[in-house]
Amino acid sequence: MKTLRILTIVFGCLATGLVLADSPAVIQLLNEYALKGANHPDAEKGKLLWFEKFEGDDRFPERSCASCHTRDLSKAGSHVKTRKSIEPMAPSINPERLSSAREIEKWFKRNCKWTLGRECTASEKANLLEFIKQQ
Repeated sequence: MKTLRILTIVFGCLATGLVLADSPAVIQLLNEYALKGANHPDAEKGKLLWFEKFEGDDRFPERSCASCHTRDLSKAGSHVKTRKSIEPMAPSINPERLSSAREIEKWFKRNCKWTLGRECTASEKANLLEFIKQQ
């Protein structure tokens, strides 16, 4: 009986993480991106974009999402320029991470401009969201 109770708790926690990853904010944004042609979000493409290195400037010549957010999305990161701590990106660790469409869009705009040197396309955002929500 004790084992059954423990398994129920463990599976409940896992299911909660999966439900939170498909928050109303994520669903809303994926629908908006689909209207802009991003109909098939691809987590693998999001992962590739996360780790892709982009040309920066003299002070930070090479940039990627992982530069600040780390390669392991379950770990805290820090901004390479300001050294400000960044909470984990993984919704399984940080359920608040994907809870606000406005916040997600704000950070996409800011971080895409800094990392890629431009705003992300709807497809890139959809792919990144698909990758992040699985973490």
